[in-house]
Amino acid sequence: MSAAPGATAVDVAAAVRSGQRSAADVVDDHLAEIEAGEPQIHAFNHVMADRARAAAAEIDRRLAAGEDPGPLAGVPVALKDNLCTRGVPTTCSSRILEGWLPPYDATVVVRLRRAGAVAVGKTNLDEFAMGSSTENSAFGPTRNPRDRGRVPGGSSGGSAAAVAAGFAPLALGTDTGGSIRQPAALCGVVGAKPTYGLVSRYGLIAFASSLDQVGPFATTVADAALLLDVIAGHDPLDSTSLDGDLPSARARLDGGPEGLRVGVVTELSNAEGIASDVRSRVQAAADALAAGGAKVEEVSVPAAVYGLSAYYLIAPAEASSNLSRYDGVRYGLRVAGPDITSTYGATRAAGFGPEVKRRIMLGTYALSAGYYDAYYGQAQRVRTLIIRDFETAYASFDVLLSPTTPTVAFELGAKTSDPLSMYLSDVCTIPSSLAGHPAMTVPFGTGADGLPVGVQILAPALGETVMFQVAAALEAVAPKEVQA
Repeated sequence: MSAAPGATAVDVAAAVRSGQRSAADVVDDHLAEIEAGEPQIHAFNHVMADRARAAAAEIDRRLAAGEDPGPLAGVPVALKDNLCTRGVPTTCSSRILEGWLPPYDATVVVRLRRAGAVAVGKTNLDEFAMGSSTENSAFGPTRNPRDRGRVPGGSSGGSAAAVAAGFAPLALGTDTGGSIRQPAALCGVVGAKPTYGLVSRYGLIAFASSLDQVGPFATTVADAALLLDVIAGHDPLDSTSLDGDLPSARARLDGGPEGLRVGVVTELSNAEGIASDVRSRVQAAADALAAGGAKVEEVSVPAAVYGLSAYYLIAPAEASSNLSRYDGVRYGLRVAGPDITSTYGATRAAGFGPEVKRRIMLGTYALSAGYYDAYYGQAQRVRTLIIRDFETAYASFDVLLSPTTPTVAFELGAKTSDPLSMYLSDVCTIPSSLAGHPAMTVPFGTGADGLPVGVQILAPALGETVMFQVAAALEAVAPKEVQA
């Protein structure tokens, strides 16, 4: 059993807990990988080398004292740079927060530490998680480790690239409209968006509060399930956190597909821009589940076709409210003007990038007097229709299947001048986000130019157990050339 870079998180934790490897050696190996590959990939905004080594030494001390450091003992984890980490720069890849040191940790960061994980760095993202390619970062784009001329997806592109490059076995990202699943698919790794409220948002710097969720990246389904189970659970610090009997992602990983009802979503498989190579891999995944004993049929979720339009009213509206706190007064960048109003304007003009400004303006307009009902209110009604249509589909199916992204990873710069084309990258992931349902992506073969294709598995609210069961079944029969 190896705990070297490339080993799974399950293997790393087992090697450390058994004494086969020290946490210090594991962390040093991964920091060496980061040092060697980071200049070409730019997955990180900040590498926490000294902190990581200190945390690893503490895990080794606890093991030597006979203590149990937790299920992720010594496992390096990369953190998206919109998760507050006490005393560590947390920027959201924006100039307006450059150099800000949070005075507290996000709940997910605390839970990782208690589970024995070692944070190795803060990963790059589209500014304030607004984008689909990690080209909107104020600190430069991240490159796809599978092809450095291509985007890694976004907004959690740094986290996806860190896992794909072997910099860390696990990473945390956030998913508002597809920002975990889309980059995971383009980088050929596993990524999951949990049910809204399953994972605490306390300490996550908000983009769109009714949509944001923290979730895992990993090279295997089992690793992603382990990480999700560590960070999930009720948090009294988050008013939207779910309580009561919550699902375990690891409960039925060996269950197989036999007897399950799987629906292939017509509207998503035939959505605008879905490439033939992607569609063929989804069909191959459906055929594989059918061969394993699942009942596979097409299913319609009619309102899903309106998901993109509704999302790009709801999410910018919430963003325009959330980002109003960055005013040059309380924290972050300050560009002084002759009066307070001028200071607000100058700070925001200098601190926010073009995409963030675009979405703030869209959201402010959608919420403005005279337009609220026509835009934001109508979008919320569409959201309700999407939820109802999914409920109808789940009355007949255990899980749904679709493409994760319309195409394989596109070239850097290919869509930066065409925002609408960039927004269409999330056409398959947005509907489940609007519904608050879990969804995840699993690599399943390659498409154009030998680049990975992800297949999306969708499940009803709190359906993580069956979702991961199907994901593990697909992983077991996926073409070997895309196994990370």
